[in-house]
Amino acid sequence: MDQDRESGQGSASSAPPAKESRKEQRESIRETGSLELAHRIYLLSVIGEIEGHECLPSNSKTTKYEHVLPKLAAIEDSPDTDGLLLLLNTVGGDVEAGLAIAEMIASLSKPTVSLVLGGSHSIGVPIAVSTDYSFIVPSGTMVIHPVRMSGTVIGAPQTYDYFKQMQDRILGFIAAHSRASRERLEDLMLDTGILTKDLGTILVGEDAVREGLINEIGGISQALTKLYALINDQKGYEN
Repeated sequence: MDQDRESGQGSASSAPPAKESRKEQRESIRETGSLELAHRIYLLSVIGEIEGHECLPSNSKTTKYEHVLPKLAAIEDSPDTDGLLLLLNTVGGDVEAGLAIAEMIASLSKPTVSLVLGGSHSIGVPIAVSTDYSFIVPSGTMVIHPVRMSGTVIGAPQTYDYFKQMQDRILGFIAAHSRASRERLEDLMLDTGILTKDLGTILVGEDAVREGLINEIGGISQALTKLYALINDQKGYEN
């Protein structure tokens, strides 16, 4: 009886950590849109607008790069994480912050897979192609358009040169991490026949695959299966 009672007390004392773990998971999702999945996979979501050096209004859904970059560093350093699954549904946002996230993901030594859901527009395109393999759902969209700037703009040749330099950085990264050529990307970016009030191109599902931006049409099942395969390949296992 005493042993049973002691055993029961031991079981009861182990319950709170599990409850605390669930609480920490909910907090992680709420604060950073990230979660550690089973099988040593880290889930990271990029949603809403990518926030840069200035805070966006509190009623806007944002991805804060100061949250994402430390997470990516922790993923690279952690022996308990074997791969990264990236979910995207973003309208774009700050160019510098978006490129920083994309470069960080591309430099990870661990296998990475991205999945474009609702959309991955503007600076979200480099993030979507920064992984080792990419998927897009059939109804997912990607918008490619020229760089925009808000605030005071000085009407001088140097301003145009700055825009061009920034645009070249974006195109260079996309071309280096996808099957799309730089020339074709420029054509899509400057197309005048698709968007009614802007330059650019909307690519829906299969169009993004056909243009070479995304590797394959698929959903969460296909993305996880591919990530498991990449992890096994890295570890030297047979699929």
